[in-house]
Amino acid sequence: MSAYETVIGLEVHVELATKTKIFCGCSTQFGGEPNTHTCPVCTGMPGSLPVLNKQVLKYAVAVGLATNCDITRYCKFDRKNYFYPDNPQNYQISQLYLPICRNGHVDIETEDGTKSIGIHEIHMEEDAGKLIHDEYDDCSYVDFNRSGVPLIEIVSEPDLRSADEVIAYLEKLKMTIQYLGASDCKLQEGSMRADVNLSVRPVGQKEFGTRTEMKNLNSFKAIRRAIEGERERQIDMIESGQKVVQETRRWDDNAGDSYAMRSKEDAQDYRYFPDPDLVPISLSDEFIADIKAAEPEFREAKKTRYTSEFSLPEYDTDIITGSKRMADVFEETVKFGADPKKVSNYLMGETMRILKEKELDPQDITFSSASLAKLIKLQESKAINGTVAKEVFEVMFFEDIDPEEYVKEKGLMTVNDEGALRAVVEEVIKNNTQSVSDYKNGKEKAIGFLVGQTMKAMKGKADPASVNAMLKELL
Repeated sequence: MSAYETVIGLEVHVELATKTKIFCGCSTQFGGEPNTHTCPVCTGMPGSLPVLNKQVLKYAVAVGLATNCDITRYCKFDRKNYFYPDNPQNYQISQLYLPICRNGHVDIETEDGTKSIGIHEIHMEEDAGKLIHDEYDDCSYVDFNRSGVPLIEIVSEPDLRSADEVIAYLEKLKMTIQYLGASDCKLQEGSMRADVNLSVRPVGQKEFGTRTEMKNLNSFKAIRRAIEGERERQIDMIESGQKVVQETRRWDDNAGDSYAMRSKEDAQDYRYFPDPDLVPISLSDEFIADIKAAEPEFREAKKTRYTSEFSLPEYDTDIITGSKRMADVFEETVKFGADPKKVSNYLMGETMRILKEKELDPQDITFSSASLAKLIKLQESKAINGTVAKEVFEVMFFEDIDPEEYVKEKGLMTVNDEGALRAVVEEVIKNNTQSVSDYKNGKEKAIGFLVGQTMKAMKGKADPASVNAMLKELL
């Protein structure tokens, strides 16, 4: 088998974090009963007129600047004409001829070092509705709640060569957009979706092969599997003498396979023309400069500052700054007086553990920074021990209780009565003669068992270090 190179370009759709839709005042909130976030504009009623949401424009420019794009000072909206049941107007308002952003790039880290991935353009458009297929009744329902939700589509150049590079590029985009506050980029809710354009060619060949497109992939796992599966499918076709057909395919992640949906359309198939209901947009240098000046501190700058200001190891800064939400919690908790390293330990340890176990995103963190600061201070003052602190944190993660009140209410405060502790330790020594003998004969680990028995007798309300010290004293 010959060696083949994979050539990949991505079209990434991102739902913007506006409270209302792109051309009307309907809510963009995720969920809600079907067809309750609708009006004549977003359901395509005759005579209704769209009005551009200015915040959509600001977010699009902000993402363009953060991805090193040229901003189009004079741009327009176009109508992309096609019929589909979830498209109420029979056209989509998008941008073809004069997109808002062009000629950008995003730098990613690969095994061979830093690589620049070109961005062909970013354009604004409206989302379509959603079809809900009911297999039991053998019919489909249409929910227009999503119709008119503002999108930007980020179109890369065909500069990606592997699934690893694709994931690195998407993670960089996701992080940048989240830091800007332009979108939560929750793939599981569809606020970030990727179409993968992929072809293969013999290594050394300059001409591109025939590409296929896989639509609306909404998890990094599915994207990786789709890329690897489509690459193998195309290579097998070429090796067996068949021709790859340019088409749109649907990836079935459960089956681990793709199937053809339709032949790939060209731009002329959509009969694009300028939207007559929307005036052109003219941007001033001042407007763009104001958005640039409002840019947040991005990840790399945060990592450098966390190392110098808080003396955190590089490992800590990598994890904490990997999510804007995590970085915000860290900084806010430190402002409440908590030790930076101890905050970092909670975020990297217990927080990441719960997020992984419950398959949650850092964006889903709801406990307050003030509560975390209180919990750390309770542990520092030895009002509670580490075991209790973890127990309280887990409750706090899901219910955001006040840790001080919770500890008092549940009677979890550490027992600091030395007399009471001594009495329990003496009883443990008396009832565990074998472990006492083992310890006196040089088996240091035996004391761990005795500490455990003491903690059990104290119902966890003792300081393990104090228990350890008293055991050694009495032994």
